[in-house]
Amino acid sequence: MAVVNGDGHAVLPPGVLSPVQRYRQPERVRSGWRVVGRVLFIVLALCVATVLGIAGGTYLWAAESVAALSPEGAVKLAAKQLDLPPTDKLAPTNALVIGYDHRPEDGNAPSRSDTVMLLRADPQGKTISMLSFPRDLIVQVRCPNGGSSLGRINSAYAFCGPQGTLETVRALTNIPIHYLIAVNFDGFRQTVDRLGGVWMDIDHRYYNPHGGVFSTINLWPGYQRLKGSKALDFVRFRHTDSDLYRLARQQAFVKALKQAVNTSYKPKAIPKIVGALRNNIQIGQAGGRGASLKTLTSYGLFAYGLPSGNFVQVKIAGLTGSNELTTDQSNIQAAVAEFQNPDAQAPEKATEQIGLRTKQRKVGAPSPRKTSVVVLNGNGVAGSAANTSYLLAQKGYAVKSPPEGFQANAPGRLAHAFRTQVFFSKAHGARLAAVKMVALFNSADAKALPGGTAMLATLSNGAMLTVVVGQNFTGQLTPTAPDRTPPREPANVRPGKDETLPTVRAAVAWKVGFPLQLPTVIERSSALSSVVPLRVYKLGKSRAVRLTFQTASSEYWGIEETNWTHAPILDGRNFSQAIKGRQYDLYYSGPHLHMVVLRAGGATYWVVNTLLDSLSNETMLAIAKGLRPLHK
Repeated sequence: MAVVNGDGHAVLPPGVLSPVQRYRQPERVRSGWRVVGRVLFIVLALCVATVLGIAGGTYLWAAESVAALSPEGAVKLAAKQLDLPPTDKLAPTNALVIGYDHRPEDGNAPSRSDTVMLLRADPQGKTISMLSFPRDLIVQVRCPNGGSSLGRINSAYAFCGPQGTLETVRALTNIPIHYLIAVNFDGFRQTVDRLGGVWMDIDHRYYNPHGGVFSTINLWPGYQRLKGSKALDFVRFRHTDSDLYRLARQQAFVKALKQAVNTSYKPKAIPKIVGALRNNIQIGQAGGRGASLKTLTSYGLFAYGLPSGNFVQVKIAGLTGSNELTTDQSNIQAAVAEFQNPDAQAPEKATEQIGLRTKQRKVGAPSPRKTSVVVLNGNGVAGSAANTSYLLAQKGYAVKSPPEGFQANAPGRLAHAFRTQVFFSKAHGARLAAVKMVALFNSADAKALPGGTAMLATLSNGAMLTVVVGQNFTGQLTPTAPDRTPPREPANVRPGKDETLPTVRAAVAWKVGFPLQLPTVIERSSALSSVVPLRVYKLGKSRAVRLTFQTASSEYWGIEETNWTHAPILDGRNFSQAIKGRQYDLYYSGPHLHMVVLRAGGATYWVVNTLLDSLSNETMLAIAKGLRPLHK
């Protein structure tokens, strides 16, 4: 009896009875036009529909194109409520991204905000962090008229437009928002199509041919190129799971789109891509103005040059529920703290935790204990300087007092400062330390300390930093992000050779043209998927074999085997390790090992974690190390 695949049809490989499907993927188009990649990366990687956006991402080479992205109507009205961007070029900036959709069948109903996301660009820390909010997250929804009610976060847009979403997110996170980006889903589809598609790793079979409450979808497991409609189907899917998985799919798309733009495409498509963005995206900053060409260019080049691992995707922990998601406010605060203080060294620390060595060079601001600071009162509130000094000391900073005989009061106009000011001396690393401290005060500016005989320089008493506490300081420092490095634990695996051997042997009949590897260990609760356990297909000019496993909690992980050694997904590895004579590449999502790639015999063998990275780092590495040549 033939095994049935996801669309109800029997699947028979040549010569053996096994659930195998064979498909041909469109060939990858190669081009050397890297300059365009530099220009458009952030356009596509941070401004597309459900998962992207930040002001710098929309660098277009003509001023009129930038003008076309300026806010209008409700977006312009909301942009007037944004916080002013910091004056220091090294200071981080935050953008609120709203991805919305309005389908023909919606009639006069309001548009829906399927995506609510914060993005943070930190030039000093060389990071971009992303914090996505599930659309079904229950929060206090706020509107510009002062009204509020408990509801899903996406309802803020439906009831009060982009200004409602802005007010809701700002109240929920208590952080300044400097840019507002609104993206229509039509821009998503058009841009992906005009790029020629996006290469993505699909974790399992997605199939819904009938539509109805949920959109139609028809995707097979494995690495493949998705065009606009199928890419949108994937990032919006939640037919058989929840918003948690949809967020994970969206975040996976971010990386895939970055890889797509960093590879190659046809230059003649660029005007079409620009047209798609001009018609479907709006960018606003404080006062309702659009972002300047200079601003967009600087952010675009910054994002393009980020090293691997410095694009940090933050998740809200402790979410419970299905149609309505809830979590304790402390979990949101922890996520916001991690968003504001992303750990670019997370992959390095996680690698060392599982017993492997790295050779990364750590750079950045001096540690708090090596940063001396004097705090002065600039808001007229008695005890403000003393209380702030105590809070900074609790963070580990080396707090000093003004010189003997001087009180901790700011001089001149600074005695009535509205915004908190962080002044840095000429000491090595002082400016970076100031930018780092600015984040602790939520809304503050970093400036050079005046020299000479200025009273402020005298009061600084030789400290690296001098803080003038302004009227906008709430009396609470931003929480420090917790260390998310997973504790070391034994690999959660079991023998899998007997279970996987017949399936891998079935792939031999397809004559894939490269040696296959047999998984001898698998995650303890897992079994081969009952829908499509094995898929053999063409991947561009190469061949590929996909094994799909399902865990006891109905998550999916896979093993991809292919002789395509330069697939886009293989760019940007975090580390490469030689273990017992075999070469393994490690790819992280924050502190979690998302993919381990074995390179052997002119082929690559990928162990890919679940969407939620549920397999431990030790488990992922053990599965990869357990791969053995089939002929042996």
